[in-house]
Amino acid sequence: MLEKETTNGSADTREQTATLGGGCFWCLEAVYQDMRGVLSVVSGYAGGHTDQPTYRDVCAGITGHAEVVQLVFDPSQCSYRQILEVFFTIHDPTTLNRQGNDVGTHYRSIIFYHNPEQQGQATAARVWASELWADPIVTLIHPFSRFFPAEAYHQNYFRKHPEQGYCAAIIAPKVATFRRKWSGLLQRS
Repeated sequence: MLEKETTNGSADTREQTATLGGGCFWCLEAVYQDMRGVLSVVSGYAGGHTDQPTYRDVCAGITGHAEVVQLVFDPSQCSYRQILEVFFTIHDPTTLNRQGNDVGTHYRSIIFYHNPEQQGQATAARVWASELWADPIVTLIHPFSRFFPAEAYHQNYFRKHPEQGYCAAIIAPKVATFRRKWSGLLQRS
């Protein structure tokens, strides 16, 4: 766990992108905003069949998109493997098309890989995660095609509304779990 990615024996310092769906994008966004090496987090939609999807259409299930976050990260500070390990421990990857009370295909657990190396690491991380969970992992692994940022009011949602009911009841416990379990990966303020 917490392996450092290297290329030809030296740390790869180019910025990289990860696109992940694990239920409501607000939850993933809030956790990854606290992670060392994550340079930006944008909530949005991926994996669907329409251009410029709206939140309303995605939630209605008519676009095929999943709620996702797209991360830009510095692999010299956190590896893609670490991002995936956090991913598999901050959402339930064993429930098909749902997270808790959030139900629908747009809440599916999914990893969109950006290159063959990410595909291999995603497959290996899914195997690693299967040892953490009693039920089978249902996380999909698909090639990345397009990402559409969500509407502005979805961005930084937890930071803007920590007292809101969903934030306090659902997101805050996930952030607290991340901070406790992955304290070595927290950004230093």
